[in-house]
Amino acid sequence: MRHFDFSPLYKTTVGFDRLASLFDELSSVDNNSPAYPPYNIERINEDEYRISMAVAGFTEDELNIEIEGNGLSISGQKVDKDETTEFLHRGIATRSFERKFELDDYVFVNGADLQNGLLHITLKREVPEAKKPRSIPIGIGAQKTIEV
Repeated sequence: MRHFDFSPLYKTTVGFDRLASLFDELSSVDNNSPAYPPYNIERINEDEYRISMAVAGFTEDELNIEIEGNGLSISGQKVDKDETTEFLHRGIATRSFERKFELDDYVFVNGADLQNGLLHITLKREVPEAKKPRSIPIGIGAQKTIEV
C-alpha cells in the first residue's frame, strides 16, 4: 500500500484536498478486483470520452447506469430463468456485476447505447463559462490609497 505525501502540493494550491483523498482512496482499492466485464476508456477529443463495456448476453432491462455526485456506477443483474438447457460448455458469463468510475468535475454522461453486445457510455466535459480562462484588464490611472 502506498501513501503519498501531498504537503508540497498544499504549499502552492488551495482546494485540492479532494484530490489527495481521491488518491488515498484509489491506493486502498484491492488489486484483485474482478476483471469482468472487460471495458475500454477512449478519448474522442479534448472534451469527449467513451466507456465501452462488453456486456454480451445482457439486455437493456438488465443493465443500470447511475450517477451519484462524481461517481458513475454501471451494473448488470441477470434475471434468473428456470433453464432446462443442459450446457456441455458455458463460456458466456451471465453473472451480475458492478463497475464504478470516478468522474472529474464538469464531466457529464451524455448518453448510453447498447450495440452488438457492447454498452457505450458517452461522456462530455462542459466547463461553465465562469470557469474558463479569461483575461483581466488592468485599469489605467487607478489610484491606490493606503491607510495608516
